[in-house]
Amino acid sequence: MAKALKAGDKVSWKSHGGEAHGKVVRELEKATTIKGHKVAASKDNPEYLVETDEGKRAAHKPESLSRD
Repeated sequence: MAKALKAGDKVSWKSHGGEAHGKVVRELEKATTIKGHKVAASKDNPEYLVETDEGKRAAHKPESLSRD
């Protein structure tokens, strides 16, 4: 992804069920845990917290997200 994403941007990503759609909640710049999974985000290696239209949340690396 060439441009940085910001909260509210609509994005899509590949999911085990096909393609998922949702929005960026925020950029993660420190290690955190989401639904029991460790997210190794940092300032040098940020990830994005995304939320599907159904309200499910996950963290994804910028390169796995496509702007809708």
